[in-house]
Amino acid sequence: MTEKVSYAEGSVVSKIIIRNERGNVTLFAFDKGEFLSEHTAPFDAIVQVLDGKGEVVIAGKPFELNVGDSIIMPANVPHAVNALEKFKMLLTMIK
Repeated sequence: MTEKVSYAEGSVVSKIIIRNERGNVTLFAFDKGEFLSEHTAPFDAIVQVLDGKGEVVIAGKPFELNVGDSIIMPANVPHAVNALEKFKMLLTMIK
């Protein structure tokens, strides 16, 4: 699945795999140092790391994630994502 989204220098690249009324599944590729700034979402979301190393910050607490790791980001709780190195993740949001 990682081949469905490619790294781009200085960018975050995303590709929607599934989107429907029950949720969505999106692949992301982050160049080293790139990020998604702190925000909230109205639904729980699961991050699964497919390549590299990233950091997910939930309610101000950082979690370093490597290939094979996953974490749940609870609904309505501030979270952010930082690329500690190039990394790819699969984000599953369930409505």
